[in-house]
Amino acid sequence: MKRTILITGGAGFIGSHVVRLFVRKYPDYRIVNLDKLTYAGNLENLRDIECEPNYRFERGDVCDFERMRSLFRAYDVTGVIHLAAESHVDRSIRDPFTFARTNVMGTLALLEAAREYWDGKWEGRLFYHISTDEVYGALALTDPAGGPQGRGPYGEEFFTERMRYDPHSPYSASKASSDHFVRAYHDTYGMPTLVTNCSNNYGPYQFPEKLIPLFINNIRKCRPLPVYGRGENVRDWLYVEDHARAIDVIFHRGRAGETYNIGGFNEWRNIDIVRLLIRTVDRMLGRPEGASDGLITYVADRKGHDLRYAIDSRKLQRELGWEPSLQFEEGIERTVRWYLENGEWMDRVTSGAYADYYKTMYGAR
Repeated sequence: MKRTILITGGAGFIGSHVVRLFVRKYPDYRIVNLDKLTYAGNLENLRDIECEPNYRFERGDVCDFERMRSLFRAYDVTGVIHLAAESHVDRSIRDPFTFARTNVMGTLALLEAAREYWDGKWEGRLFYHISTDEVYGALALTDPAGGPQGRGPYGEEFFTERMRYDPHSPYSASKASSDHFVRAYHDTYGMPTLVTNCSNNYGPYQFPEKLIPLFINNIRKCRPLPVYGRGENVRDWLYVEDHARAIDVIFHRGRAGETYNIGGFNEWRNIDIVRLLIRTVDRMLGRPEGASDGLITYVADRKGHDLRYAIDSRKLQRELGWEPSLQFEEGIERTVRWYLENGEWMDRVTSGAYADYYKTMYGAR
């Protein structure tokens, strides 16, 4: 049976890396990229593989149940990697309805389309749902002397697969709900499903509303760097290509019904990331050391801002042999260099001009 993998949200940040990896690594697979092409979906991210014979693009909304049913029939879908989601916490605070619609009802529509089409014939089928560490809530934060070094510098507790869900934002609540639906379809219908919860991703092609690309661009253009509170919130960071490799391993070797956490074991305070970005961008642009320090501006903290996230990935390492390939400093070097070398991409995204690329093919948004 020829495998046809439906990857939702494949024009987005993480999704484009997953699509590229699968298209190139598995020429015998048919890879169908489904994306609604909202503001964060950018087909320019995939120009290098768009003409590959095993790649197809379909514009559509995962909430459109009839469209999902038709895609399963048209392509004889055997596997789903579900990345399509609204993912920005600040936007979820302003507009929780959109997050509930896309993340919860969209996941449910996709699950039901898969259940109906596969009709209990589960062999060779898999529904793989990508989620976030934010569903677990927040961890206690300690502040050791010195900067982030080694594993667990800001606390002894980590998110494990057995931890109780405790979401604190509309975004994380919507993802928690979608996780529960995926597991319910496994328990109720026997559908082969997998759920992974990952830490903060960074790397090329990330939409510049997120901290790292936003601040790289602001430093590049000498704009203010707004830091929530005192910048003491801690996050675990994972290079996006490492995440894509983990998705590949889990899709092919993970056990149905299981949950796997994916993290980079790279805990950093937000303010330390900002200072590292300043040093790196200024150095690469030939500016004097500290030239952009004055751009840091402290602003009112985000509502419900979790103090610390930290993923325990030992189950994934132990059972499937995956581990991150990059430490944060090396990943930041690669990331900053990519954005500086692709300033035109950044300018087109921040101006909205990137949308022109697909308007003529797929219609205006």
